[in-house]
Amino acid sequence: MPENPGMTVSTIEPATEPVPASAPNATPTVAFVSLGCPKALTDSELILTQLSAEGYATSKQYAGADLVVVNTCGFIDDAVKESLDTIGEALAANGRVIVTGCLGAKAGEGGGNLVQQVHPKVLAVTGPHATQEVMDAVHRHVPRPHDPFMDLVPSIGIKLTPRHYAYLKISEGCNHRCTFCIIPSMRGDLVSRPVGDVLADARALFESGVKELLVISQDTSAYGVDVKYRTGFFDGQPVKTRVLDLCTRLADLAAPHGAWVRLHYVYPYPHVDDILPLMAEGRVLPYLDVPFQHAHPDVLKRMKRPASGERNLERLARWREICPELVVRSTFIAGFPGETEAEFETLLDFVREAQIDRAGCFAYSPVQGAAANELPGQLPQEVREERRARFMAVAEKVSVAKLQRRVGVTMQVLVDQAPALGRKGGVGRTYADAPEIDGQVRLLPPEKASKTFKVGEFTRARIVAAEGHDLVALPI
Repeated sequence: MPENPGMTVSTIEPATEPVPASAPNATPTVAFVSLGCPKALTDSELILTQLSAEGYATSKQYAGADLVVVNTCGFIDDAVKESLDTIGEALAANGRVIVTGCLGAKAGEGGGNLVQQVHPKVLAVTGPHATQEVMDAVHRHVPRPHDPFMDLVPSIGIKLTPRHYAYLKISEGCNHRCTFCIIPSMRGDLVSRPVGDVLADARALFESGVKELLVISQDTSAYGVDVKYRTGFFDGQPVKTRVLDLCTRLADLAAPHGAWVRLHYVYPYPHVDDILPLMAEGRVLPYLDVPFQHAHPDVLKRMKRPASGERNLERLARWREICPELVVRSTFIAGFPGETEAEFETLLDFVREAQIDRAGCFAYSPVQGAAANELPGQLPQEVREERRARFMAVAEKVSVAKLQRRVGVTMQVLVDQAPALGRKGGVGRTYADAPEIDGQVRLLPPEKASKTFKVGEFTRARIVAAEGHDLVALPI
């Protein structure tokens, strides 16, 4: 299933014309729009938390707000367009707009800032993970309220996800220089968060009722590389700043709450092997989100990716030996510059042999500032799209066949949606499905009339059918 790189997290209901600011004695209100990936989502949560901590009211409507903050995505062309369009809508409806996020760090023609070139009336522009800079801009245009009402802010801050799951960002930036990507130029090199801070955030989330913690970064496997895996402290105990130690402690924190820990953006480095026993033991979900991108060695070399397809197949086989229940999702690029038909066929063969459970694919899209733009052999758009479609046909065949094997199996399901009033059934996910990007489980009405569904709770269910990328299950 393809991912949605421009996911809109909060929806603004625009006014038909610019609206005035609040009355002088009213609580100042900031409308907020969050676009992009889970990493941007956590940036939005930090900003919203700080706004609430300082006494600002937040809103999902332009009307009546003193200003609007738009957290943007700037990775692919569609995301850039969505972000610029959203900024334009906010300016038209409110007139006072602060822009943050990845698009804020993107250069325009002639070296200036793209956002300011397209929308010169914005009040301020910052890059990603810039909470303080955003707050400074807010303070300049809407003075901070006198009483911050700190006791009204939850200990975990303001979250944009449902109460039962949350993202935990462990680092910023990336040390890779993939030719198709401009993330390092926008977010910088890898900077790992102190392990004690990460674990403290995780504990607060579990204690607040979170049942699924999704660990994210640009390169989760590289956590701690930048600080040479130095020792940090949590609850007075030493903890190494490295992914295995972090996962072990997260599993310890999750266990008393019966919660899940899910890993995203995991590069297939050899030391990832050490995490698989935690998955086999059920302490960390046997699920890995691994961005392979391609399989042919020559294409991977042009991409400047850190592994080869052959080594990745060996690593996957090794992981499945340790943990047979492992589910792997990945993303790929079809039609990369110079990709021959034979190289593309190697990619299709890889997906078949690797048995990727969930796969997304993008037709290669030039990104302003990316080194791949200068590579020879740029393919026509129709060829890129045709190869993407062929890839998805193969990937879906693999995925559907693997889902069929689930029929008859009893699995644990986390309920995401309870039945509406007067209806029966529900919607949930198994360990094999991350929210927003993978499949779902349609829960049939339970055989026992006394059994009910509650969002954020687990239920045992027998899989009775597979429908496309989703499953149908009967609670037991």
